[in-house]
Amino acid sequence: MRALDSVSWTIVIVLALTLGLAPFTPEPHIWEKLKMLAAGELVRAVDWFDLLLHGVPWVVLGLKAVRTLRPDA
Repeated sequence: MRALDSVSWTIVIVLALTLGLAPFTPEPHIWEKLKMLAAGELVRAVDWFDLLLHGVPWVVLGLKAVRTLRPDA
């Protein structure tokens, strides 16, 4: 948890908004991959890698938010 605490909010938010959403047009890449996952179309390895790459910043943001709101967790 120290590693999560040591990362600044600014860096986490910038990563989520840039890497987490890029490319921005025609729709954010993470959104496309989540729709593919829900439809059962996420079958290629590169698609799973994309989901991981674009999803990690959002997971870190969520974990950091939970850690901040519940410091005892």
